[in-house]
Amino acid sequence: MAYASLDNPNLSDRPLHLAIGMFDGVHLGHQSVIEACVSSATACGGVSGVLTFWPHPSRLFRKADQATKLFMPLDQKAEYLHKRGIESVIVQPFTSEFAAIEAEDFPAYLKQKLPTLEALYVGENFRYGKGRTGTIETLIEGCRKLGMHVFSAERLRVDGEPISSTRIRVCLEEGDMRQARALLGYPYTSYGEVIPGRQLGRTLGFPTLNMAWEPELAPHYGVYAVRVREDVSSAWIPGVANYGQRPTVDKEPAQPLLEAHMLQPVEWGNGTRLTVQWLEFLRPEKKFNGLDELKAQIGADRESAARYFGL
Repeated sequence: MAYASLDNPNLSDRPLHLAIGMFDGVHLGHQSVIEACVSSATACGGVSGVLTFWPHPSRLFRKADQATKLFMPLDQKAEYLHKRGIESVIVQPFTSEFAAIEAEDFPAYLKQKLPTLEALYVGENFRYGKGRTGTIETLIEGCRKLGMHVFSAERLRVDGEPISSTRIRVCLEEGDMRQARALLGYPYTSYGEVIPGRQLGRTLGFPTLNMAWEPELAPHYGVYAVRVREDVSSAWIPGVANYGQRPTVDKEPAQPLLEAHMLQPVEWGNGTRLTVQWLEFLRPEKKFNGLDELKAQIGADRESAARYFGL
């Protein structure tokens, strides 16, 4: 997927309304900022845009193993933003040069890159500029001098705590898909293409679809109730999926793999691109004493998923 950039924004001459942020997950808190941007742009005949960054800024300031891991790939994020009415997604590489822009210079920098810029939309905890010294107050002051407006959205809360991408990452690492769904406003979703497997599931009586999927942030290894579809126009099919390293059949730690067994017949084969919604964590991954024990557990997992779906 191609993206616009600050150096080549490819925008019309209509007034630009721009939301700024990482927007990892495009969760409910992000959506309040995006909806305000889209609504205002529509009301005045302007263009709604998002300025986001890749990779996460922490990769510039921390060791690789300590950097924040994103749970939504860039293509998926752009798709979700467009679905919510954003017309232009502008991706800025988060480089040392970009990070060195002083906070007081940032509004003028944006205005120079985006001459039709009329208003900015951010969360109330937005920080920017060298050393993250810029605040909502300094952003308003700087934008006012340039004839621009600033909208800041209050943080939404669930169970008394602010919604955040960090909070969702913890849910995914713990396998808490219900809480993740409450914070995202939709089920955690992954995309993958069916790839050839070893046919072990078929041998055990539970054929699976193996999917090529390598997330930056891996959800908790284990078994999940999922629903799967081939494309946006097809029906959702209930299933049970395992995500992990398959310790029973692989002696050495293997590349994590997403395998889904469907509860209804499907005709999907190698190369089919599938969308998977992760709905319920059923159990953690474990090593069994042999294939017979594994087969019995897969049968129990299938029954657990069927109960979840009321089948």
